[in-house]
Amino acid sequence: MIRRKISAGNLILGAVLLAAALAMALEVNKPAPDFTLTDHQGKTHSLSQYKGKYVVLEWINFDCPFVRKHYGSGNMQALQKEYTKKGVVWLSVCSSAPGKQGHFDAKEITKRLAEAGGAQTAYLIDAEGKVGRLYGAKTTPHMFIIDPEGKLIYNGAIDSIRSTDKDDIKKAENYVRTVLDAVLNGKEVKPFTTVPYGCSVKY
Repeated sequence: MIRRKISAGNLILGAVLLAAALAMALEVNKPAPDFTLTDHQGKTHSLSQYKGKYVVLEWINFDCPFVRKHYGSGNMQALQKEYTKKGVVWLSVCSSAPGKQGHFDAKEITKRLAEAGGAQTAYLIDAEGKVGRLYGAKTTPHMFIIDPEGKLIYNGAIDSIRSTDKDDIKKAENYVRTVLDAVLNGKEVKPFTTVPYGCSVKY
């Protein structure tokens, strides 16, 4: 009897947390907020300049174990390579503040990207956290997909298994792949939101 009560309580708590997270999420099927950031090489990028293309925003922190799960396995880089070849723009955004985990200078970012074999369109620096807060980015990774009209069609986790275990990648549904494969093949996707998982963004 006690076990059932605890289980029910956990289910209720989980439902409450899920509802709260979804309530605070940036609304899908609405225009994604425009922004301008500089990449680690000093080049400026604005979301509006990529109108007409699908855009993936990936919040990143190389020292986060959840990020290491997807980069250490090669999963994130494989996604980047596959979809940028198909015309998708992939922007990795780092909102770690100076002095916080994940904040690096340009030289260190270049080194980390080379070691990881990153294939994103650009690695954007959001040290003041303005864009992260604008989007409500909560974790690393936290994924957003924007359609060619500038509407947000996905906001949430990279996949369906919340863990740091690389072995779980093959077992999980990859939400980014699900959405991109559908839309790039002309299928209609109902915009949706999931709860992201990972390390907290180090604002």
